[in-house]
Amino acid sequence: MKAKICDTTLRDGEQAAGVVFTFSERQKILEMMAKSGVDQAEVGIPAMGEDEVKELRKLAQLNYPIVLSTWNRAVREDLNKAYQTGIKRAHVSIPTSPVQMKAKLGMNPRQVEERIRRAVAYGQEKDMIISVGLEDASRAHQDFLIYLMKKLVGDGVQRFRYADTVSLLNPVTTSQRMERIIQSLPGDVEVEIHCHNDFGLATANTLAAMSAGVHWASTTIMGLGERAGNAALEEVVMAWRHLYQGEDRIDVSFLQPLASLVSKASGRKLSEAKPIVGSMVFSHESGIHVDGLIKNPKTYQSFDPGEIGRKHQFVPGRHSGFSTIVYLLQQEGIEIDSTKREELMKRVRSRALRQKRALHIPEVKEIAQKMLQSRG
Repeated sequence: MKAKICDTTLRDGEQAAGVVFTFSERQKILEMMAKSGVDQAEVGIPAMGEDEVKELRKLAQLNYPIVLSTWNRAVREDLNKAYQTGIKRAHVSIPTSPVQMKAKLGMNPRQVEERIRRAVAYGQEKDMIISVGLEDASRAHQDFLIYLMKKLVGDGVQRFRYADTVSLLNPVTTSQRMERIIQSLPGDVEVEIHCHNDFGLATANTLAAMSAGVHWASTTIMGLGERAGNAALEEVVMAWRHLYQGEDRIDVSFLQPLASLVSKASGRKLSEAKPIVGSMVFSHESGIHVDGLIKNPKTYQSFDPGEIGRKHQFVPGRHSGFSTIVYLLQQEGIEIDSTKREELMKRVRSRALRQKRALHIPEVKEIAQKMLQSRG
């Protein structure tokens, strides 16, 4: 199945504590998303005020080749603001768990049903395309969810977002629930999964849902989002391709530039070990690993880093083997024979331990040259 991506970096991503995007940053992120092949971008919350409405209208007027949508509560005021942006698709969210229905709205399930159906009807009167978000769906009674979705399908809703708002799904429960929902709805109704990452399972849960047949994956670039974040675009796309043999429209050569752009704009440092896009995820120090990679890259790679414009890097350090150091020095035009193996490795490891870090290539060259000169 060809997965569809709805990226919410410009909405849920910006809701991460302390994150603010300028209009220029929003424009650049949206433009790169469009170039990368992201199917849809959730670009903001019109109810934030007139300035937000104006910026969203400007984004819409750029006419990038990507579908845009807004996020809204199930109230007329929000939909009026959404209509003013000129963005035709409006996502309307409603609490569905007992705790949120009571605490946030002071409503029972019947009242929640009435509110969301009225909101849908109002948006449709304005000729907007309405999708419905089932907030806190993972804590909702599943029978109620299915009942509500069927009612809304009857009202003309063709797409739903199942939101694991407080990150309580796991891959097994995700798969079971998505299969049941999909089997309960007409074949032309689309379901989207929206996962949070409080337990580090956002990507795994998203992939489980996709494998179970959901049509849309909700993601953010580098997993940026509330609390521990969301399912990361780069992780979902690459895992879907390589672990599930799935298809999508994404040009993966944009994954690294997108992560770098969002990291800079958000002020959130991109972890060196961040899967797919971290600066060190294709770096190798272990002598056993490097020896294998030199002989055949497939020995220690799950996919070719060249697919996303990256390459393997060999890092000289305390755990390096002789073949690693010899290989790196050969790239610099320096030959070391095996008789100097023990002394060379002793010097390299001693310096790495003393400095408590890996060494830079010039430092390894310096060690080798001093050793060769001392031997005359």
